[in-house]
Amino acid sequence: MAGLYVHVPFCSQRCVYCDFYFTTTNHETGAFARAAAVEIEAYGREYGEREPLETLYLGGGTPSLLPLGELALVLDAVHEHFDTSELREVTLEANPEDLDATTPGALRAMGVTRLSLGVQSFFDEDLAFMNRVHDSVQAEKAVEWVASAFDSFSVDLIFGIPDQPFEHWGANLEKALRLGAPHLSTYSLTVEERTPLAKQVQLGRVVPEGDEALRERYLFTHEYLESRGLAHYEVSSFARPGHESQHNSLYWSHGNVLAVGPSAHAFWRETRSKAQRWANVAHLGRWRGLLEAGHLPVDAHEHLGPDVLADEAVLLGLRRLDLGLDLDALARDYGVDLLVERREVLSAMENAGLLAVRDGRVRLTPEGAVVADAVAVRLVG
Repeated sequence: MAGLYVHVPFCSQRCVYCDFYFTTTNHETGAFARAAAVEIEAYGREYGEREPLETLYLGGGTPSLLPLGELALVLDAVHEHFDTSELREVTLEANPEDLDATTPGALRAMGVTRLSLGVQSFFDEDLAFMNRVHDSVQAEKAVEWVASAFDSFSVDLIFGIPDQPFEHWGANLEKALRLGAPHLSTYSLTVEERTPLAKQVQLGRVVPEGDEALRERYLFTHEYLESRGLAHYEVSSFARPGHESQHNSLYWSHGNVLAVGPSAHAFWRETRSKAQRWANVAHLGRWRGLLEAGHLPVDAHEHLGPDVLADEAVLLGLRRLDLGLDLDALARDYGVDLLVERREVLSAMENAGLLAVRDGRVRLTPEGAVVADAVAVRLVG
């Protein structure tokens, strides 16, 4: 089974923290949709018969800025050029300001099965700091409209906003649950290079939250949402049973995911120990121009061998807090026996309360999930 990711790069304005590729030239949505259909057709010829599609994810950017007719053009191309007989999840990222009472139902009728709603906060002061377009009223209304049309959807929330009262974070979680969200993605505000937030920090206008404050919010989130019936199944993801993100689970399991759109990244495994990864050019005009000239718009391409794949398997496997890292699969696929090669490191981190080793798997504890990347780096040596 494979997944397909479509990067829709349009945004109304730049969020202060965002380092993804985007453009505010939103009058080019029609040209984008036509070019995306061409790229989908090209990958369909190459990969369409190798594996049926299991998931389709439209991310961004802001896919909800696409007019419905142009979204239909993209979806129709997927169904025409890929085997979608086993497609079980079609996710579209949406911002609250792009929705009205009729939009979720229209998207559902087009075949979208799940929305990922970029709320980030239900407090106006937080939204203003992040330079979000919507306000708290729009955020709440949008969740209500989505809940009325979709059984499965996700709400994104950000913690660690400077000077955000602790009780505001708890109120954000409570409101998302009260509005019926069966899945939450919670992220710490991160200062990425070449973003407006990084500039504000450099100038001393913003002081980021400290590590201990972020740790407290993360652990509170874990305890609160687990107590309300949502499983903490991935480092940043919580879901009621049956509402886990199937597309993201493909990434975390090292599954095959093709990618369309400017800056999109793809991964395809040829064998257990050999794979390739490639990335498209991160510019809407150049991406479209290459497709119009009959070329795939690939900017970077790499072949991955067993050593790199083994390291990635550790990093990705640890992110799944429910399943954990399968030690037998790691040994079978890549000849890596962590119980032998990293026994002392595993023992030290288990004694520190960062992970647990049992039933042939390594699982992070909540404390370990706080520093998941650091744990993975220590394990891969």
